[in-house]
Amino acid sequence: MKLGVIGLPNVGKSTLFNAITKAGAQAANYPFCTIEPNVGIVNVNDPRLAVLNEMYHPKSLVAATIKFVDIAGLVRGAYRGEGLGNKFLSHIREVDAIVHVVRCFEDDNVVHVDGSVDPVRDMETINLELVYADLETIDRRIDKAKKNSKSGEKKYLAEIAFLERIKAHLDEFRPVRSMEMTEDERRAAEELFLLTTKPVIYVANISEDQLGTEPEAVKALYAEAEKEGAQALTICAKVEEELSELSDEERAAFIEELGIGESGLDKLIKAGYSLLGLISFLTAGTDEVRAWTITKGTKAPGAAGKIHTDFERGFIRAEVVPYETLVAEGSIAACKDKGLVRSEGKDYVVQDGDVIVFRFNV
Repeated sequence: MKLGVIGLPNVGKSTLFNAITKAGAQAANYPFCTIEPNVGIVNVNDPRLAVLNEMYHPKSLVAATIKFVDIAGLVRGAYRGEGLGNKFLSHIREVDAIVHVVRCFEDDNVVHVDGSVDPVRDMETINLELVYADLETIDRRIDKAKKNSKSGEKKYLAEIAFLERIKAHLDEFRPVRSMEMTEDERRAAEELFLLTTKPVIYVANISEDQLGTEPEAVKALYAEAEKEGAQALTICAKVEEELSELSDEERAAFIEELGIGESGLDKLIKAGYSLLGLISFLTAGTDEVRAWTITKGTKAPGAAGKIHTDFERGFIRAEVVPYETLVAEGSIAACKDKGLVRSEGKDYVVQDGDVIVFRFNV
C-alpha cells in the first residue's frame, strides 16, 4: 500500500510524515521545502505477530509494510504549473490513496499561505486543483476518442459518452470517486489515471493544546469530509513527533497519559486498510512468522502468489486455521488432532487472520 501525503504548504505535512516514518524529510516554515517526494516505509503494527513469535520463536519476524510518500505542498494554480504544480500532481498519480493533511491549529509563528486557518477553504483549494487537472486529462481523452470515432466503431462512441459523463461530473467540481458507475466503468475510470479517483483520508492536524477538545475547525473538516463520503481522523503532528523519539514502553505510557488511545500512525494504517479494502493473512513456522497484505476477496491461489508466483501456478490446496483457533489450541499439531485445520481449494476466499500453509507443485 502506497499512501501519498498531500496538503497546502505549512500545514504540518512533513512534520507528520517525519514522525510516522522517521525518514528525516525536511520540515521548514516556508513553501516548497519539499520538492522531490520523500519516501518512508513503516511496519504495520499487528499484535498477532507478537503472539505467534512467542509460540514459534522463529529465525525472522516480518510485518506487513506501508509506503508513505511526502508530496510537496500544492497551491492555487497547481494544475497550470504554479509552484511546480505539474510535477507534484504527477507524484499523486503514483499512489494508491491520498492522505490529505489539513491545518486546524493556530500558530502565529507558522505562516499560512492564505493568511488564516480555514480547513474547508483549504480542502476546497486542493480538491479544485485535482479536479482541474482531471478536466484537462478528460478533454484530451475526449478529443482522441472523437478522432478515433471517425472510423465508425461503436466502442469509441461508447467511450465518448462515458468520458463526457465524467466531464459533466467534474464540471460540478465533484471528484470522480463520488460518481455512480458500474464495475466495468469503474475499472475503465481507473485506467484513465485520474487524480480524483484516488480514495482520500482527511487528517485534521491539531495542536497539543487542542487534544481532548472538539475545535470548531475540526468539526468543520469532518462535516465537509462526510459530504464527500470520505474518511477523516484527527492527529497532532507535534505529538507524533514526540512519540517517534520514544521507546515502545515509553510510547505506550505517553499515549495512555494523553488519553489518545493509539498513535496517529496506527490510526492512519487502520484507515488505509479500510479505505483500500485490505486484510492480512499469516504464515507461521520456526523459520519465519510473517504477515501478508492482500485485497479482501482474494482467493487462495492469489494469496499464495503474494509469497511466490510458483506457489500460485502450482497451487494444490491451502491448509487453513484461523489465528484465534491456533492461539486457543496452542499449536498446529493440536489443531490437526481436533480436525480444526481445514483443507481449502482454489475457490476459497482468504479471511483476515487466516494462518495458512500452501501446498503446491513446482
